[in-house]
Amino acid sequence: MQFSNYNLSLKDDVELFTKQLFYSLFEDVCQDKAKHLKQQFISILEGLSLPKAEEIWMYYQTSFCDIRQKLDLDAKAFEATDPACKSLGEVYLAYPGFHAIAIYRLSHELYKIDVPILPRMMSEYAHSLTGVDIHPGATIGNSFFIDHATGVVIGETTIIENNVSIYQGVTLGGIQVKKELAEVKRHPTIGSNVTIYANATILGNITVGKNSVIGANVCITQSIEPNSTVIYKSQNSIYT
Repeated sequence: MQFSNYNLSLKDDVELFTKQLFYSLFEDVCQDKAKHLKQQFISILEGLSLPKAEEIWMYYQTSFCDIRQKLDLDAKAFEATDPACKSLGEVYLAYPGFHAIAIYRLSHELYKIDVPILPRMMSEYAHSLTGVDIHPGATIGNSFFIDHATGVVIGETTIIENNVSIYQGVTLGGIQVKKELAEVKRHPTIGSNVTIYANATILGNITVGKNSVIGANVCITQSIEPNSTVIYKSQNSIYT
């Protein structure tokens, strides 16, 4: 049996690059001082045997200021939504959900221009750090909030509109796992101003209408009208 060779040490290179790029977003990246990251990026693309590395970098770096602006909106959503949050600085420095969103936004820009492999490596680095698994192909609007972070899964063709809040353990996934569905939309669309509470599961190419509230532990496989509230009812008996 013939095995192919892969340079798995690229995982370390991508982790270091992603970490430093994340830091740069809040230090100097909008002042065109991210040049120290250029060679790391080019080296990674060369290691992945991807052509036109310098051209990709030139395009990629033009997105950094826009990403920073989107992240500031996300951070303000954290501060406005979480009663435990005492300042914006706390969001930037201590919230794993915000960290996951930041790396998603960085990886998504590469996904949009069809750079293979690298966006997934970046998202898996964020997954390992935060417990949040956001596929770089997902489309996420402004002012996104993830509370507590752990166990959140957002699939490749998910669309999340503006001012959406989700809590730990939420899955926005596909209802079927078939290779022939790779090129079709198979994940939910979440309308603006929706809140999804802990451990809710929303599956398939369905729509949760704007201004809806999805309660904890529900499983949804059909579209929900705007302004709806969906809850899971159970009966708990306590015996003494």
